[in-house]
Amino acid sequence: MDFSIKRQTEPSEALSEAFAHLMPQLSPRLGAPGKEAVGRLLKSPSAALFTAEEGERILGMLTLVWYDVPSGRKAWIEDVVVDEAARGRGIGRSLVEAALTCAGEQGVEKLMLTSSERRKAAHALYRRMGFEVAETTLFVHKPIK
Repeated sequence: MDFSIKRQTEPSEALSEAFAHLMPQLSPRLGAPGKEAVGRLLKSPSAALFTAEEGERILGMLTLVWYDVPSGRKAWIEDVVVDEAARGRGIGRSLVEAALTCAGEQGVEKLMLTSSERRKAAHALYRRMGFEVAETTLFVHKPIK
């Protein structure tokens, strides 16, 4: 493995550049979050941002968020993206493994994620790692600002 997985704790120019480069690969409608949003994420006591790095270059990222509800401590894996030029090297698997480890350390009882229908390779990876398709319907409400 010629890359390393790191949990980000401080904003940086490299991180800003990675968001700008990677988020549109996740979805063409996504842009990079602003410095304030990144700062809130990195300071959150219930979130972790993991990156896969090769030297100074960030090849991929994943965010884990956890929370408590009456049915137990749950978590979501969000915004998993690996640079198109670096796919097939085990980066996605390593990022998810870091999230699984962190979720375990946080006492998470149920870890969830969503994935676009078009991301077949990601679906295969998640299944190989023990994730199952949930029998549920996801509803989304985007509040009016």
